[in-house]
Amino acid sequence: MALFGKPKYTIVRVKKKDIPDGLWTKCEGCSEVLYNKTLEENFRVCPKCNYHFALGAYERIALILDRNTFQEYDKDMMPQDPLEFKGPKTYIEKLNQDQIATGLKEAAVTGEGLLNNKRIVLAVTDSRFIMGSMGSVVGEKITRAVEKATADRLPLVIVSGSGGGARMYEGMFSLMQMAKTSAALAYHHKEKLLYISVLTNPTMAGVMASFAGLGDIIIAEPKALIGFTGPRVIEQTIRQKLPVGFQRSEFLLEHGLIDMIVHRKNLKSTLSQLIGYLS
Repeated sequence: MALFGKPKYTIVRVKKKDIPDGLWTKCEGCSEVLYNKTLEENFRVCPKCNYHFALGAYERIALILDRNTFQEYDKDMMPQDPLEFKGPKTYIEKLNQDQIATGLKEAAVTGEGLLNNKRIVLAVTDSRFIMGSMGSVVGEKITRAVEKATADRLPLVIVSGSGGGARMYEGMFSLMQMAKTSAALAYHHKEKLLYISVLTNPTMAGVMASFAGLGDIIIAEPKALIGFTGPRVIEQTIRQKLPVGFQRSEFLLEHGLIDMIVHRKNLKSTLSQLIGYLS
């Protein structure tokens, strides 16, 4: 009987269509697959779990300043290799690699522009370039930006995204930048001028121990990792389990180490209000 000879189901083979790359991004916070256009419209923040994706330096500048008002300082300043560092990759090879990948010449971009028609000096470090670490050029560019803000009596905003701290490829030349940037900020403070530090994920080590931690107001993005040494190294050193959320923005706010946590979409308006109140 033909009825009993039929298969219980039919397999239909459909040719898989090619799906263009670059349409979707997996959230690092909740593993949700996000449509890139939706992600961009939401300031590169996951609409499900509020995870803040990393932004490049010029993306952050566009987020903060009024359109077409940014005037960059020291754009052509290039890093050198004072120690002729050699490893699996030489320092020069690492610099060339990240310059090609990011389109930047160094990890810091500095300049001035208008924030809701208020003139400010703005510096941004980019974690994509050797983890936003501070070498001689980064320290020099930030110091010059601070000195420009002091000379012109302008509010200063620095957005830090550094998981690399002082740059080991430059040794002591890198460590000197901690003192140099801090000294410039001390003169800025002495003139009773406003400095707002914005911390993003991650802001660690020598950057956090110098200019990033010296703001009159310290703002952090949600869930940003902030500290000197990472939690894994601390646990291995003290042989104790750290509290849940240790070194995240929320933990630091609760313990009085930062002043506020601000969602990326509200950062420009918050900065504008603070500058209006305190300048």
